[in-house]
Amino acid sequence: KVVYDELTRKGIEVFLPLQKILRQYGRKKRWVELPLFNCYVFVKITKANYVPVLSVEGVTKFIRFSQNLISIPESEIHMIKRVIGSELLIEAEEGIFNSGDEVEIIAGNLAGMKGELIEVQGKNKVLIELSHLGCTLKIELPSSYLRRLGMVHR
Repeated sequence: KVVYDELTRKGIEVFLPLQKILRQYGRKKRWVELPLFNCYVFVKITKANYVPVLSVEGVTKFIRFSQNLISIPESEIHMIKRVIGSELLIEAEEGIFNSGDEVEIIAGNLAGMKGELIEVQGKNKVLIELSHLGCTLKIELPSSYLRRLGMVHR
């Protein structure tokens, strides 16, 4: 929320999806507004705004796919606005993957490698069969490093 306020103060077009959640503090219940996507704000900028955005305290980086910055389509931003405008309880979860999913590693040293997800062994450990190597690797990486490509049919 502090990053959102600072970016707004700098005149940057920013979107921070918030949702109201009822929290229990001891015997008291209180409504609080929390970000739908933890640690993310969405900015609509040009290259000229890159440095001003990155200079805001609390901003660490832009999200990338391989070496390219990710641009979220306007239609998805509108969909998020509609969802948070509803009275439904929403929970965003980072990359839910299932055995058999065809995945690509999108971050780190292995970015660009594709294979079949054999097994998820906890939050940061997966077994991936790399299609071009013909072997299965046990890799420790966060699910945010994976992108689902499609389903493998057996």
